[in-house]
Amino acid sequence: MKRHVLAGLVLALLTTAIVLFSGPELQGVALLGAALGGALGLVPDRSPAQRAGAFAAGFAAAWLGYALRAAALPDAAAGRAVAVLVVLAVCLAVAGATRGKLPLWAALLGTAAMAGAYEATYTADPSAFVTSSATTATSILLAAGAGFLATSLLGAVVEQDRAQERTEQDSTDPLLAEPATAPGEYEGAGTHAPARPYAAQADPATLRRLPATRPFDPQPEA
Repeated sequence: MKRHVLAGLVLALLTTAIVLFSGPELQGVALLGAALGGALGLVPDRSPAQRAGAFAAGFAAAWLGYALRAAALPDAAAGRAVAVLVVLAVCLAVAGATRGKLPLWAALLGTAAMAGAYEATYTADPSAFVTSSATTATSILLAAGAGFLATSLLGAVVEQDRAQERTEQDSTDPLLAEPATAPGEYEGAGTHAPARPYAAQADPATLRRLPATRPFDPQPEA
């Protein structure tokens, strides 16, 4: 738990320093970038390099979506819908082509970083896409990088903690607890369910010595 608190303090200090000593472009996206970067570093799924690569792929896909909107798609609901479809298709293609080595969730975090930081700026002036997108992309990547560095080393610790929690939960779960009687140990009488009646198999020689009539069959008269 101390490591979690320490990582949170480092993240908070880095974000505060970004807001204090950076320009207005970075100040507006500092919290968004730090939060997304921190989540990217904390989730113990794949290696830090693979998570960062998937984040970068999703970020680039979102930038491509804005480029298509600025260059070819109409500034309407249909154009925005096509851009969203292209962005998500690229993220799915990256995750599928790498067979999950670049996880889809990390790519979606990258798209969220770019879209969350740039949508308002793009809507205000779509014609300035080239310059405004570069400025916003640099700002959000710096903030996300700071958050990722502050928490990436904690991912393995989080995974160990979760594994220990699952083990403790399984040991206290009555459905998963060990049976009272060990395998092979005799159980006392009364603990078993009543046995089902069954017919004993007689020896063929014994069957031949039995009388032809049954005890309750009517006897022939003398």
